[in-house]
Amino acid sequence: MRPPPSTPRPRQRGVGLFVKRAMDVSAAALLLLLASPFLLAAIAGIALTMGRPIFFRQVRPGRNEALFEVWKLRTMDERRGDDGELLLPDERITRLGRVLRATSLDELPQLWNVLRGDMSLVGPRPLLVEYLPRYSPHHRRRHEVLPGITGLAQVSGRNRLSFDRRFDLDVWYVDNWSLLLDLKILALTAWRVIRSEGVINPSEEGRPVFADSPAQTEENGRRD
Repeated sequence: MRPPPSTPRPRQRGVGLFVKRAMDVSAAALLLLLASPFLLAAIAGIALTMGRPIFFRQVRPGRNEALFEVWKLRTMDERRGDDGELLLPDERITRLGRVLRATSLDELPQLWNVLRGDMSLVGPRPLLVEYLPRYSPHHRRRHEVLPGITGLAQVSGRNRLSFDRRFDLDVWYVDNWSLLLDLKILALTAWRVIRSEGVINPSEEGRPVFADSPAQTEENGRRD
């Protein structure tokens, strides 16, 4: 999805913001209800193959850089090398974990974040807290709206884009948001999930957003 040149308009507020929130809550509740059998099956599978914890939780910055805890289903085990350090992400992702990511079922717990008001269905993906001081003033504007489960960057090439380009798309979304744009992004997201397109390679999970940041282990930055 290639947006035209940015033409800033009033950002999320007023009736439009109220409708967006109403859509988020109703859609998240419905999706959780419909997906509950798959979610329960995934939880049981994780418990049997990896044990606890079932969920991966991590603090991320949200709107106005307020911190919240994002929830996902755990897809990696705790295997370590001879030196006692955790193995690389692509070595620790389990067979079940690959299935969960390929089907995006691991993202379902974020619907709880949506119901809580931490996230929206659509918005810039929340990244790591440690990256906050590294954004340019322009790219920092991506935090002017709620982060999303999916976003413009995720349906515009995702892992094929540079991070600068992803952040540019996030800011474009902030300046040009509309309910119609959200619906288009959701439709494209559903299409890509059905076709299993754009799922991040497990080996890329350790790739830092910024070149001088330390490579991340565990599930940092996954699919973002």
